[in-house]
Amino acid sequence: MRLTVAQKILTEHRAATAREDEAFIPLKIDQVLTQDATGTMVYLQFEAIGLPRIQIPLAVSYVDHNILQVDSRNPDDHRFLQTAAAKYGAYFSPPGNGICHQLHLENFARPGEILLGSDSHTPTCGGMGMIALGCGGLDIATAMDVSLELLRRLTVRGGVGWIHEFQGPGIGHLSISERATICNLGAELGATTSLFPSDEVTRHFLKIRGREKEWRELLPDPDSAGDDRLVLDLSRVEPLAAQPFSPDRVAPLKDLVGLKVDQVCIGSCSNSSYELLNAVARLLKGQHLAPRLNLFINPGSRQVLRSLSAVGALDDLIAAGARILEAGCGPCIGMGGAPPDQGVSFRSYNRNFKGRSGTLNAQVYLANPLVGALIALKGEVVDPFRSPFTLPRSSWKPPYKGLDPLFQTPGLPVAGQEILRGPNIKPIPRGKPLAEDFQAAILIKLGDHITTDDILPGGSEILPFRSNIPSISRYTFSRLDAGFTERALEAQGGIILGGENYGQGSSREHAALAPMFLGIRAVLAKSFARIHLNNLINYGILPLVFENPKDYLRLEQGDRLTFSGVRKSIRKLKPLEVRRGDERKIIRLLPQITANKVDVLLSGGLLSYLRKKLKK
Repeated sequence: MRLTVAQKILTEHRAATAREDEAFIPLKIDQVLTQDATGTMVYLQFEAIGLPRIQIPLAVSYVDHNILQVDSRNPDDHRFLQTAAAKYGAYFSPPGNGICHQLHLENFARPGEILLGSDSHTPTCGGMGMIALGCGGLDIATAMDVSLELLRRLTVRGGVGWIHEFQGPGIGHLSISERATICNLGAELGATTSLFPSDEVTRHFLKIRGREKEWRELLPDPDSAGDDRLVLDLSRVEPLAAQPFSPDRVAPLKDLVGLKVDQVCIGSCSNSSYELLNAVARLLKGQHLAPRLNLFINPGSRQVLRSLSAVGALDDLIAAGARILEAGCGPCIGMGGAPPDQGVSFRSYNRNFKGRSGTLNAQVYLANPLVGALIALKGEVVDPFRSPFTLPRSSWKPPYKGLDPLFQTPGLPVAGQEILRGPNIKPIPRGKPLAEDFQAAILIKLGDHITTDDILPGGSEILPFRSNIPSISRYTFSRLDAGFTERALEAQGGIILGGENYGQGSSREHAALAPMFLGIRAVLAKSFARIHLNNLINYGILPLVFENPKDYLRLEQGDRLTFSGVRKSIRKLKPLEVRRGDERKIIRLLPQITANKVDVLLSGGLLSYLRKKLKK
């Protein structure tokens, strides 16, 4: 059998206990990463389970999301993560060191391995030829337009259930940074993950970092084929932009020429490499930003920042008027850099959901970094093909080789080692076992493509409560329905009704944790986004889809539903029959769960399930 790169990696990582006839194959995992917006929950959960040491060969804890320190909550969480990493055996990357995906690519990503990360953009490291999952001129930034073209063709649901593997002669012209950008934005397609082969481009990337021994060639077998094929001619990809408020509302940039712009943001985990930011700096060199326009630059790592400084590019950015932010996620998650009221912002980021920028009525567009630089000079959208410039590719000489010296490396476990926690860090709540029979009211009815930002918004006001579920739960659906939390508390349990692709976007598990804390028992939807579906199960919330999608139209907020024989139906993976009020007509709902997750859901979530299992 001729295998693709993904098939080769999966075959190599089959657990010894895996059977050929199994629908779900257990895999051996090589690496895990967490970031601070989700990592505090991970370590609180690990602590609650009671294991003495991390069992995965490599674990890394990054602080990159909530790095604004306006009070003690964020630094307390950083200290908690640092001491937890020391106790349980993980590397620790301190605030300001950089964005987890860029840092992991530079320091730990290895061809042929499997990485799990508590961030939806973990597939970034697929640019290195690994399976990474989230449990001159314009052609230097082509990667962003490749991703937008795929979004234009496939939409935000076009990758659901798929691994996207890139092959063909064009990939030899893409750097590791560009490959990483394409894999990063694959998350917006809903893809399970995306990856490239490991070739001489990969080898060069590792060599200049002193990591050449970690390279292995990993190419698809000749004539290997996946389940489907999409052909993209790189020479015909035109500059594109995603329009508000979804990454798949893609239009040719030439159709937007003349649109006045208030703000440009360049960086994030999608486009913050040295190669890209150095190209932006050279484009801006000796020029000045348009009046009243703000340009934010958030580099991907401290190493990138030092490299820009070493070649004079940092000074060029500053002289042009750019505002240099700390190496971290920044405006991408609403942590600073909010646009003005009704402002227009162009960003080289991966998401432009309504309100994510911190300004609810801002119009946020997504475009590649060099397009952003041209807009910053003009103050309005320009057609890059009518703004000629040349940017020969530059080589990167990192300021050091090997592991970033600012990482805290895991040592031997120390008996009684203390984990430090501030007053905002609260014990993690646990879900209750699923009842056999219950009645509950629909507390809110929602439309299609509800994001995790809609369920539980981010930003500098809310995210500092990420370690305090009772406090952060007060913001559940706060931007869509200010009365939701009060209704949920009064009802002491309830149901959420959603449309297609419920829970798309960020992997933040708080979008399941907070509803669980408020007593939500089930989510009824037309379909679910992959990561959020898994989070619902892990916190004991029953995910259901309509056997007949038209039944969605029959139900409204306030309707009371009766569920009978729930546990029996779940165990048999059979449809549930639900009645509304006193009606005789039955609504059939299909549990969105696989056999290997049944006991997790029935136990009230993964934490309760694991504790019970470990006590046996």
